[in-house]
Amino acid sequence: METRKILIATKTYPTISTKYQETVCTAGILLDDDERPLQWIRLYPISYRYLDFEKRYKRWTIISALIEKDSRDSRLESFRLVEQNSLKPIKEISTVNEWQERKELLLLPHLQFNSIQEIKDQGKSLGIIKPKSIQKYLHQQDNREWNEKEQVILGQLDLFREKKPLEKIPYKFYYHFLDQADKLHKYSILDWEIMELYRNCRNNSKLTGIDAETEALEKVRQKIEDKFLSDQIDLYFIVGNLKQHPQNFLIIGIFYPPMVRSNQLSLW
Repeated sequence: METRKILIATKTYPTISTKYQETVCTAGILLDDDERPLQWIRLYPISYRYLDFEKRYKRWTIISALIEKDSRDSRLESFRLVEQNSLKPIKEISTVNEWQERKELLLLPHLQFNSIQEIKDQGKSLGIIKPKSIQKYLHQQDNREWNEKEQVILGQLDLFREKKPLEKIPYKFYYHFLDQADKLHKYSILDWEIMELYRNCRNNSKLTGIDAETEALEKVRQKIEDKFLSDQIDLYFIVGNLKQHPQNFLIIGIFYPPMVRSNQLSLW
């Protein structure tokens, strides 16, 4: 185990864990001491909502943490956070100059892939890809409550921390897209930002009940379909697979820097 620097690229909405009650899957880039990108990394477990306030890292934050390779997970990118208290945010990577610094840390040949198959062929479980085209965005209704087993886990007494209710998001969000190998995929979006966008739109609505949800879903659609798919955005997906089903990938983060257009030289 050692203390390493990591650029946080995305985190998923909290899931229920038998061992940890609640955990967040965090993915990012492992950096060397000079903050040069080395490889993708998955950090687990992190009870993000129970971290001390000053340790609650945002996306695009470089953190330091005491980590070790997860011996129970064969995926080469999977590391275990040894001590939650070792986690320390260092600095945030800004969006200045059309997100240039973020792109220099993320869009590198050894981190970016042309297709899901290329990720698999290289024995990787995390990566960033640029979709060739988006076929469809959609949402589907999901269960409104945690299942019986999950409710039992959430209800377990923990003498060391105050309980914080975890809302079950009753919808799932998907993209249908072609990767650069012309392979069609239908992937769910687990990015916490999308879930929070839905929650905030619903909670800020002047409507109530299902009407507020319908309005919120339309606002989510406007952002992840209209805005992200506009010619002003250079869209990428951060994708990762499932430990129990390594052939199945999901969108765990969306990277959307502004499109940079070359200036046309004038002849006059």
